[in-house]
Amino acid sequence: MTNQTSDLAAVPPASQKSNRGLGATLAPLRPLLPYALRYKRTIACAFFALIVAAGATLTLPLAVRGMIDHGFSTESAGAVNAYFGALIAVAATLAAASATRYYFVMTLGERVVADLRADLFKHLASLDAAFYDTAKTGELLSRLTADTTQLKSAFGSSASVALRNLFMFFGAIVMMVATSPKLAGLALAAIPVIVLPLIASGRAVRGRSRHAQDTLAHAAAYAGENLSAVRAMQANGAQASTVARFTRSVESAYDAAQAATQLRAFVTAGAILVVFTSVVGVLWLGAQDVLAGRMTSGVLSQFVLYAVLGASSLGELSQTWSEISAAAGAAGRIAEILAVEPQIVAPAHPTPAPARWRGRIVFDHVRFAYPTAPEKLALKDLSLVVEPGERVALVGPSGAGKSTIFSLLLRFYDVEAGSIALDGVDLRALDPLDLRAAIALAPQDPVIFGLTVSENIAYGREAATREEIIAAARRAQAHDFIMALPKGYETLLGERGVTLSGGQRQRLAIARAILADAPVLLLDEATSALDAENESLVQAALHDVMQGRTSLVIAHRLATVLEADRIVVLDEGRIVEQGTHASLSAAGGLYARLAKLQFDTERAGAAA
Repeated sequence: MTNQTSDLAAVPPASQKSNRGLGATLAPLRPLLPYALRYKRTIACAFFALIVAAGATLTLPLAVRGMIDHGFSTESAGAVNAYFGALIAVAATLAAASATRYYFVMTLGERVVADLRADLFKHLASLDAAFYDTAKTGELLSRLTADTTQLKSAFGSSASVALRNLFMFFGAIVMMVATSPKLAGLALAAIPVIVLPLIASGRAVRGRSRHAQDTLAHAAAYAGENLSAVRAMQANGAQASTVARFTRSVESAYDAAQAATQLRAFVTAGAILVVFTSVVGVLWLGAQDVLAGRMTSGVLSQFVLYAVLGASSLGELSQTWSEISAAAGAAGRIAEILAVEPQIVAPAHPTPAPARWRGRIVFDHVRFAYPTAPEKLALKDLSLVVEPGERVALVGPSGAGKSTIFSLLLRFYDVEAGSIALDGVDLRALDPLDLRAAIALAPQDPVIFGLTVSENIAYGREAATREEIIAAARRAQAHDFIMALPKGYETLLGERGVTLSGGQRQRLAIARAILADAPVLLLDEATSALDAENESLVQAALHDVMQGRTSLVIAHRLATVLEADRIVVLDEGRIVEQGTHASLSAAGGLYARLAKLQFDTERAGAAA
């Protein structure tokens, strides 16, 4: 988009002012042309049908001229019958060609939009965490659905109408010149008065349409955010204020769309008025020639019909131009997303992943700040070595950097300084897909999708067999509650697993991590939502799963780290202590204070 803008700005305004306006309006649609050019045969069929339909339409005035000039006397009955028969044949040809054109053009539009949606979603899936730290999901969905639907008209109905009228317009001009060069010259003199304002208005229409689409996207983002947390909205009694705010957003979107519509209506009305006023003026002059004997009635009738065809085609072009300008606004919004380059990508020549990772992790003087808060370091010169098969617990207050370590290990972000290596290979030298295949994650807030139970467990491991899925569920202590569901493993879960309890969602996430069978296991307080009985069962299962694997456990409840080989205590992005529970408790540092506070709280709760 930036390059296109700079290129357009370089065009001399005095010599190519109209081209600059036309190019600026259509520029956002240019990146979509490769999608259409994938289907050259469809385009060729559509153009052939378009030419046939235009040719059929342009022959009608010739038949009318013949009938008028020959008259309707008894002697000319045979000729009149022949002309009427020809009209029927032309009408049949026109109907068949128009239907064929419509089919191929609409098919092309649907195909282009389907391909664009697939590529746009693929691109969104490739973007890194830094992009989604600030992006609004609802707005992205608006671009993926509403904006691409707007583009469908540009490559579908609007393109079909525009091409038809463009052919008709130029065909009518050629036939007008052939019929009467004098009258055609007068009619053509009015075209710049019509076309130049039409092109100039395209940028304004595109800007207003884009503003309307942006406003609607913001409203959709707000609605999506609140509907995804509808229980919190209702529990806090915020329905009325939420509905009122969304209504205001919708009204703003309506006002913006109304402004774009008013401009488009004004442009269309002005173009049609000028077109048909000029036609009437030219016809008056032609009538004078007929009265003076310089032109036959048939010739004038033929010219009139061609003039009406040309005028109506130009009038419809003004309407489709406004629609294409609006589609260009949608294309610009989509192009902005497609222009975003993911920051986390595989190197040109990634280091091949070994057949089996050992699981040795090394943080070497790592410094990192989140892109949304670059002035605040989340990790400060952090160095940590985790040996293969070691179980390390990460402990510390909120904001100490525990979750950041997980995010960097999964390479959701790259470090600012220092390095992170897995089995001696810098993570940046690996393909992110290979790296993440070596790591299994059980988060504190597990994500459950609107899929079946078995599909949720096998998420990312679609090749897993039914037996492997069930075995993973058994080891996560999830099999019994799954079998109690209406359709067992084929039960379709609600969006975000709202029909399950917190403990059930967490056990499904643990089953997913078990099924991954990865050499590195990341557990973010994976048993926090379980009751005491299930916690002990899952702890036993995790103890079994962690055997022979490198395991990092974020622990907010210190009781879950007593069996860790090593406890690493973080504070403000630094490692302040390391050791076992016993040694750290005896040291009297941060860990000892956290442990005393938590254990005292738990004993007080038990006593109560």
